[in-house]
Formats: sequence, structure tokens, C-alpha cells
Amino acid sequence: MNPTSRFLLLVSCALMAAGAAQARDRQTTITGPNGQTATRDVSRSQGDVSSQTTGPNGATASRSVDRSASGTQATVTGPRGKSATRNTTR
Repeated sequence: MNPTSRFLLLVSCALMAAGAAQARDRQTTITGPNGQTATRDVSRSQGDVSSQTTGPNGATASRSVDRSASGTQATVTGPRGKSATRNTTR
């Protein structure tokens, strides 16, 4: 197999693998100067997104976005439990 064919095969395999991995989860933790931490968890799948953030005092806030062919619904919830929702139609 010549180098060009080998390269094309590797690129094709990488593209197929990338297409299969549509859902992504990520967690981030930040530590402040006083040792307190805050975390953020994010999950993405086929255009939908959900995230939750926890502050150093344990309070959490969340956000959820659901997308479809007919529209989008986004909901945010603050650390005191109050929520707001926005709906859009295509």
C-alpha cells in the first residue's frame, strides 16, 4: 500500500469514527484560591444540550435545550429553584 492510499484509509477511518460519536459529555472542575471548588457538567447529543453548574456553596443552576425539526425549547433553573422556559417554533 502506497503512502497516499494509507493516508486516505486513515482519514476515512477517522471520519467514520467521528460520525459515530455524536453524544459528548464533559465535566470541568475549578478550584479557587481558598480551596473551594465549582463544577460544571455538560452533555450534548444531536443538537440537544443540558448543563448543570454547582458553585462552591453547593447551590446548583441548570440549563436544558431541546431542539427538533419543529422548534426549540430552552429551560434555565437558577440556584434558588426558579425556572424560565422559552419556546420557539420553526
